Amino acid sequence: MNRLLVGWLLLVGCPVMSHASEDEKFAAFFKTYLEDLMKSSPVEASRLGDHRYDDRIEDLSPKARLASLDKQKAILAKLAKDIDYKALSRDSQIDLEILRDVLKRNIWLEENTRLFEEDPRTWGGYLTESVYLILTQSTEEKSKRVRSAAARIEAVPKVVADAKAGIKSPPKVFVETAIRQNRGAINFYKKTVFELTGETPTVSVMAEPAKKAVIALEDYQVFLEKTVLPRSVENWRIGRAKFDQKLAMELDAGVTADEVLKEALAEADRVRNEMYVISRQLWTKEFPKKPLPPDDAEGRRRCIQEVLASLGKDHGEVTTLVPDAKTTADEIKVFMKANDILRLPDPDRCAIVEMPEFQRGNSTAYLNPAPPLDPKAESQYAVSPPPKEWDDRRVQSYLQEYNRSMMKLLTIHEAYPGHYVQLEYSNRHPSLVRRVFQSGIFAEGWAVYTEQMMLDQGFGNGDLSLRLHQLKWYLRAVVNAILDHKMHCEEMIDADALKLLTEGAFQTEGEAIGKILRSKLSSCQLSTYFVGRMAFYRLRQSISREMGKDFDLGRYHEAVLDHGTIPVKYLPEVVRARLKKPR
Repeated sequence: MNRLLVGWLLLVGCPVMSHASEDEKFAAFFKTYLEDLMKSSPVEASRLGDHRYDDRIEDLSPKARLASLDKQKAILAKLAKDIDYKALSRDSQIDLEILRDVLKRNIWLEENTRLFEEDPRTWGGYLTESVYLILTQSTEEKSKRVRSAAARIEAVPKVVADAKAGIKSPPKVFVETAIRQNRGAINFYKKTVFELTGETPTVSVMAEPAKKAVIALEDYQVFLEKTVLPRSVENWRIGRAKFDQKLAMELDAGVTADEVLKEALAEADRVRNEMYVISRQLWTKEFPKKPLPPDDAEGRRRCIQEVLASLGKDHGEVTTLVPDAKTTADEIKVFMKANDILRLPDPDRCAIVEMPEFQRGNSTAYLNPAPPLDPKAESQYAVSPPPKEWDDRRVQSYLQEYNRSMMKLLTIHEAYPGHYVQLEYSNRHPSLVRRVFQSGIFAEGWAVYTEQMMLDQGFGNGDLSLRLHQLKWYLRAVVNAILDHKMHCEEMIDADALKLLTEGAFQTEGEAIGKILRSKLSSCQLSTYFVGRMAFYRLRQSISREMGKDFDLGRYHEAVLDHGTIPVKYLPEVVRARLKKPR
């Protein structure tokens, strides 16, 4: 009897394998669940690295989505009925809790957010990312990837038709973003798919499907601009009740929305005070013979702001952002090895690339990790140049914000030892549950934690400019949580949000405008950075005190990363257990 059949019999309740341990029973349950998920959700399968279904796109009709919701409810009920939680090992108990909470969150999101009707960006993942993933992050042989891409491109007109039938009256800001991104999608099928593969557009197997996709997407562009935009609504807020519920599920850290806000407000004041101390030290270097502003609230703010503005003049150019990131990454890796921060992944599969046009509009950079089910694939640290439609003033503002110091911190966060390194460790974990269902608060919290840690260990040789920008970068994470709460729970208006970000977090106008947009386009995600960082910070302090002179930083970091990208509430337990074993 093959494994799949055994797993299915377990799932439907047949008493075969009753001799097996409860851990094995749960593992079989999850494998069966995952097999069904991959088959019914081909694009998600591609994201996770299962390439058996790369040549198709799932049924996105309302009927199919409702059936998927019902199926998740049934699996959640069966999980509670069929698996004896108390008989599981502690590792398997954690895995079961992760699966249970993911199912609960998915069900809540389906019932409370209606993304396919109210957020046109949702369709973009199927229109473009579905193809981009298999062309750039698959270890399948090239000709197979191209054939799969061609087959998936064939489905684009059908996805467009479903989108046109499904989209109702979304918030205006969602529609405007979808319009910008769809322009990138059109260009993706005109040029980028062929550039990515080295295919000749006139003879490629993707050529004819791409032409049809372009026609469908151009029609979709007209639909978004002429039909959806006029009927869009202004309100994008999810409101306090939903925010509280969603944040509790997203964070899974045992803190409420009000507690997060209270701590973030206090932490913002602490960080600003530390920034002022450093800015005073830099003042005479940046402004020789110019008097220091008065030592009051406004004078301190002006001191920090003027020093940052002066330091921001040391920046790269639009054409050097990606090369500069590559140079910085090399410097960081040398430092990490010399100082035993932790053992770097070997081989190094992180590619530093320019962000594709169709993915721009939400952030300056991202890390697209190797899929957990195809861990030997490439990870991509993507850096976004300023949008082409920006005028020179906005471009300069952008470059000053992402000056040389900030680009070093961005590379620490996204790549080394941040997201790339952490997720490479995660992909090694034997648990399928932990590889497939990764905690965003763990990932973001680790990345923010590493920024201060690297400087504390000596990266940058005590450069005060780098330290000031690290504090500014961290203040951004803190204020992210404040902005997230106030925009969705307290009806903060754009003018007040702009003041909070430019005066309260020292961001340039261009960066602040982008962050305000992002706060509208998402909810609760902006809070993950701060809450996650505090979890890592507190754990480090606690264990360092416990171990005293026996505390070893490299060993500690590896113990932190050794358990997958799990909810941070499990960290104190699993890290202490790991530190009892040899490195």
